[in-house]
Amino acid sequence: MAVAAAACAGCGGASGSDDAAGADRPVGPVTMVVPFAAGGGSDIAGRAVADGLVSVTPGVSISVDNREGGQGAVGYSYLLGKTGSPQYLLATETSLLSLPASVEVAFSHRSFTPIFKVGEDFTLLVARPDSPITSCADAVEQARHRRVLAAISGAMGPDAVVFSQIRATTGADLDTVPYEGGGESMAAVLGGQVELASLNPSEVIGQLRAGELKALCVFADQRYTYPELAGIPTSVEQGVDVVFAQFRGVIAPGGLNPRAREFWVQAARRFADSPAYHEYVASEFLQARPAFGEEFGAYLAAAQGPVEQVVSR
Repeated sequence: MAVAAAACAGCGGASGSDDAAGADRPVGPVTMVVPFAAGGGSDIAGRAVADGLVSVTPGVSISVDNREGGQGAVGYSYLLGKTGSPQYLLATETSLLSLPASVEVAFSHRSFTPIFKVGEDFTLLVARPDSPITSCADAVEQARHRRVLAAISGAMGPDAVVFSQIRATTGADLDTVPYEGGGESMAAVLGGQVELASLNPSEVIGQLRAGELKALCVFADQRYTYPELAGIPTSVEQGVDVVFAQFRGVIAPGGLNPRAREFWVQAARRFADSPAYHEYVASEFLQARPAFGEEFGAYLAAAQGPVEQVVSR
């Protein structure tokens, strides 16, 4: 119920926001809402996409507003209160699907306007170098005999889905501890509050390079081809049949003027065609699989069922 209560915080009235509601394009400063704390994967994505959209859209400025809380529900609820306004965007990911599937919130993916699926991101299971856990398979085996704490970003987010899949496929129950974003999760594992963390490559690459953390596996069926990650074995290689890619994307408030929706979709297309997009994808170790507007909406609709099945287990 705590998340459900948080989902009401920041909601506008039934008629939505009066911030340029109904306008056919943004006028003045635009806000990119990030529903998690600064420093995590969603924050990195939100800031990069905001910069990219500005670079291909003359006359538009976008600031980033971190509205963390409720495992992402506070940020989504804030956007829910901006119905019809083209002045707001939100850096979204799989919590858009997992939150409504697992707790009582006032929104679903259909409450918003899909703009742009940026790409897909497979998470890594990481530990400190001195950890006795040496692989994903070892983590599963040790969790059968003792309590193993693992940090996740949000109690109902993509990391929670990964660990739910581990429980469903192996019967091992790693004890998850939710934090508000990848930055807090990484601090927890570095500080020894937890043994493991599920983190995106972009969040943890610096610590891997510095030897401050070690990667136990990537939750995928194929290894990354990026040289920095190519040596990390997959969960499937280790006999842990868990594969999950979270998406990264951008949504706008529901009820947009169709011309405003098209304005943002076309801006996203220009960004996806720019060198800045490919540089961003490479720098964040994403799989470049863009989708726009209705195509992104269809992706969300298709992904909802599998996420619901995993979260409800």
